[in-house]
Amino acid sequence: MNDFVTYILLSPTTGKTYVGFSSDLINRMKSHNIFDRKGYTYRFRPWVVIHVEFFDNKSDEMKREKWYKSDIGRSYIKRVILE
Repeated sequence: MNDFVTYILLSPTTGKTYVGFSSDLINRMKSHNIFDRKGYTYRFRPWVVIHVEFFDNKSDEMKREKWYKSDIGRSYIKRVILE
């Protein structure tokens, strides 16, 4: 069975955060930090994982990612996860 993961990354050099989901977090992190040659995560490297949540299915994983990207979710990240 696949592990479905919603994750939050932090760029220590800029303080920026990034929310994503994946069924293969190790390779996704390699993409964010090494392989990607354009995009948001490329511009603010390096990234470190600051929060991970595991789910049994992709639907729940995607709902959680969407929640973290909402205004309420962003506020939660600042108030709870980054503190």
